[in-house]
Amino acid sequence: MKVDLLAIGVHPDDIELSCSGTIAKHIAMGKKVGLLDLTKGELGTRGNAALRTEEATAAAQILKTSFRTQLDMKDGFFSNDEKHQRMIIEQIRECRPEIVLCNAVNDRHPDHSRAAKLVSEACFYSGLIKIETFHDGKKQEAWRPKAIYHYIQDHYIHPDLVIDVTDFMEIKHNSIKAYASQFYDPNSKEPSTPISSKEFLETLNAKMAIWGRSIGVSYAEGFTVERYPGVKSLFDLI
Repeated sequence: MKVDLLAIGVHPDDIELSCSGTIAKHIAMGKKVGLLDLTKGELGTRGNAALRTEEATAAAQILKTSFRTQLDMKDGFFSNDEKHQRMIIEQIRECRPEIVLCNAVNDRHPDHSRAAKLVSEACFYSGLIKIETFHDGKKQEAWRPKAIYHYIQDHYIHPDLVIDVTDFMEIKHNSIKAYASQFYDPNSKEPSTPISSKEFLETLNAKMAIWGRSIGVSYAEGFTVERYPGVKSLFDLI
């Protein structure tokens, strides 16, 4: 299925925490959005791979995305090499997105920045006709997304652009809550983690409020770019 936008995260919940407001907004605009998880998050302290897959499926249903696919890369131990690039290239060529959203270029979790580089290079190589890939026995055509935007995660990175998601905060919060095993629950018996505290989600909202204030709205999500974006008119920036 061709989509307008493909959001990629190395772990289930990366996408929801970082850009689910942007996803919900574009779906409301009539755009088709797909989700791709590189791993099943099996190294996470809380929950397990099967449970996190169930939660990821529920989150995708809340966001009303066209699909959610999970690859079998090893959480924590994937590499930026031909094998893993080809796994992503096949997905890109299959759904042919115009825009790709992916992990932060620098972050607390080492998987995030490694995935950012992996996805970026796969997007480039996906456009090379001499790299052959097949899906269901059929040769795929080369395809390169027009733009890659990196969402911002735990580390504060000054965004190159921000998207007003004020009207989509409820759906963003609901998609995050789908990961009940991972986030704040006063009744949970699971070990505490850096993302399971009540303060973590409060910090997430505060960061979005800061970005929103910069453009005169309540909440926004931030992204960094690999190349500067172009606009047809200065009035597009108002």
